[in-house]
Amino acid sequence: MPVKNETSTRFMDEIRIISRWAYFFAFLGFAAAGAAIVFATLTNKTGDRFYTLPVLLPLGLLGGIIIACYVLLIGYINGDAARRGMSRLGWTLLAIFIPHALGIVLYFVLRKPRTLSCPQCSAAVELGFGFCPQCRCRLNAVCPKCQRGVNASDKFCPYCGCDFGASVNHVSVLVPSQG
Repeated sequence: MPVKNETSTRFMDEIRIISRWAYFFAFLGFAAAGAAIVFATLTNKTGDRFYTLPVLLPLGLLGGIIIACYVLLIGYINGDAARRGMSRLGWTLLAIFIPHALGIVLYFVLRKPRTLSCPQCSAAVELGFGFCPQCRCRLNAVCPKCQRGVNASDKFCPYCGCDFGASVNHVSVLVPSQG
């Protein structure tokens, strides 16, 4: 049985990070590509077959989709940088102005890991912490016999075979910090 990654998030949670202005500018970019195709078709005086609508329409759709995706990635970087405690303006400007989308690649390579909040005192805690450094709240489940980390949903310790039964460790649930 494969081990589940406990830190993964759902796709829709990640999409919600993108702000409304990014969706607006993505729509404008898509519409501008479509308008450029219509303009090129209507102003064709040469009679060249390349400038007909059936040829230019797929190019306009592809160009609009590329522009919209680029703008939405910039919007995602803006929201995600704030969520991770990084410079929102700095990373957004780097992603926009470093050519050939290298700024976007740099962001995804160099970004900080997400910070989590302690469910008891709301202090920032890192992913691997077993206890909150502020209030000493237990953040990860451990086996009562061998004291190794286990999943909260386990019925038996995978290391020593201890039956958890009714003696379930009370583990606080880590909450992603909002920014």
